[in-house]
Amino acid sequence: MADDDARPLARRAGDLAVGWLVRMLFVVLRALGPDASSTLGGAVARTIGPFLGATRVADANLRRFMPELDDDARRRVIREVWDNLGRTGAEFPHLRVLAAERTELVGGEVFERILASGRGAIFFCAHTANWEIAPPTARLHGILVNVVYRAMSNPHVDAIVLRERGLGADSAVAKGAQGARRIVTLAAQGRHIAVLLDQKMNDGIPAPFFGVDAMTAPAPAQLALRNDLPLVPVRIERLSGARFRMTVHEPLPRPATGDRRRDVAALVAAVNSTIEGWVRERPGQWLWLHRRWPAPGPGGKDGGP
Repeated sequence: MADDDARPLARRAGDLAVGWLVRMLFVVLRALGPDASSTLGGAVARTIGPFLGATRVADANLRRFMPELDDDARRRVIREVWDNLGRTGAEFPHLRVLAAERTELVGGEVFERILASGRGAIFFCAHTANWEIAPPTARLHGILVNVVYRAMSNPHVDAIVLRERGLGADSAVAKGAQGARRIVTLAAQGRHIAVLLDQKMNDGIPAPFFGVDAMTAPAPAQLALRNDLPLVPVRIERLSGARFRMTVHEPLPRPATGDRRRDVAALVAAVNSTIEGWVRERPGQWLWLHRRWPAPGPGGKDGGP
């Protein structure tokens, strides 16, 4: 987070104003309750989203990676994407209630085994359904995760979002050099770590995703192998409205070829394969708006990054 004192006065004033607007918006959404907030957020995003440039990104991604969908099917998926994204944003002030009262847990025995082991684990999710549900739901079942997140440029909004997530300075790890060092320390200490692993990372490693190499963060796989920690997939699904299912899967099989680089590559490929399966099952609940893959090569052919 940037130091407010080092920012120009106009920027600090603007950030403060936006922070107050977000705070007031959350007050209104909290007063509406989870169902009305979710419905309103979905309606607004469905109305505005199709006119934004990100819709063209989503359409191009779907044409390229789910060519079996016709024009009408792509439009339906994109409409669902915007609806889900709008609902997710509007549900922010209700995360604790959604986790405690609106989320069905499947695979709780995996949590129990991890807790019984006395060791940590690395949990990975994707931007599916309301991915923000995962950490508070895990905490309700005794898994206190340190969440890796991308800090917002506005420190006031960042503080509001962290508070709604139920995260403090001891459990929120902002991406960056300092955050990377802290994650290495946490993994070495056997602490629980949660990370989203479905976005492009320019300095990652290429791994197949929908049949095309996509740059993917290798650090979770590296840390899992180095510290003998399980790498556990956690899937969030939106069942209807503001109701969810969180499935804790068995840890990914641990490669053991003796070649660390090859083992990391295999584990990263397994992560992408797992997430791809989730997306194919419920394409409208994933963030197709993101430029996840490299642009096609000459002639529209897919190649390396």
